[in-house]
Amino acid sequence: MSLRLGLPIAAGILVADQVSKWWILEVARLPEVGHIPLLEAGPFGLDLTMVWNRGVTFGLLSGEGAWNHIVLAALAAAIAAFLLRWMARAENRLTAVALGAVVGGAIGNVIDRIRFGAVVDFVDTHAWGWHWYVFNVADAAIVCGVLALVADALFRPKPGPKEGP
Repeated sequence: MSLRLGLPIAAGILVADQVSKWWILEVARLPEVGHIPLLEAGPFGLDLTMVWNRGVTFGLLSGEGAWNHIVLAALAAAIAAFLLRWMARAENRLTAVALGAVVGGAIGNVIDRIRFGAVVDFVDTHAWGWHWYVFNVADAAIVCGVLALVADALFRPKPGPKEGP
């Protein structure tokens, strides 16, 4: 049951991620343009800004080595495989959906690393002159999935004591 719920979520995230990246690269041509302002609402803003992320989350461990993107892609693929196994054994719907979001996002970023040697990041949010890290659909799905897993672990009602014979 868990895979029947989590896998379609993973597939939907993967498709949305790859379609959005295709649009950014081929239609909006953001690598050539570099920056497209979308929304300014008082101190808040939302822009499209092209970033090739060669590292992991928030650009950590970025390197220019020839094998860096292959190693990071292999690591992410191994983590996705572990999460798929966890998803198959998920105890509730929230866990299955959250793992589906994380797996779909992770696979979307693995595809980028294999195709481009870097992840396509393009969503740039800012407020009061402070910019958050530029991210993509896959990153947002991973963060939301992890937050849901943490919330589930912290707030899931504990089962009552088991009754003996």
